[in-house]
Amino acid sequence: MSRIPFPAAAAADEGAVPFSLDAARRAWAELPRPRVFTNGVFDLLHRGHCELLGEARALGGSLVVAVNSDASARRLGKGAGRPFNTAFDRASVLAALRDVDLVVIFDEDTPCELLASLRPEVYVKGGDHDVARLPEAALVASWGGRALVLRYRAGLSTTAIADRVAVAHAAAAPEGEIA
Repeated sequence: MSRIPFPAAAAADEGAVPFSLDAARRAWAELPRPRVFTNGVFDLLHRGHCELLGEARALGGSLVVAVNSDASARRLGKGAGRPFNTAFDRASVLAALRDVDLVVIFDEDTPCELLASLRPEVYVKGGDHDVARLPEAALVASWGGRALVLRYRAGLSTTAIADRVAVAHAAAAPEGEIA
């Protein structure tokens, strides 16, 4: 396997900002094809994320994960106080996973600009999306790539986890005390 271990960190040693488009471009040409691309907030990494990443990686020679910046994640309206983790922390955790070959942070509302710059052969999203409604799918198809939606994992979401933690925290608060 020709995995590039934590390539964004290596690019940082050469003066690039970790997880930046510049760092991604430096590593992109070295990635085995077909290059699979996915994106998301990945706020609290959970089994659903890991299964999606594993299935996505199996579709090609390498997997690139684009992470919404903190500002981009807030614009998605995920909820108060979100994201819980900074973009750098979320990207660092993803970069440590064996299925992930490259991580890049993007600040736009969609990864279309990043996709157009890198031009992956395969674009993947989780099953809570409709591929026909994704502007990314049409963009990837414009250069002969393909877009896929992988199966949905019911009950496995950062929002569901955050809701369970909030309920547990409120239940653990002493009577009369605000949790």
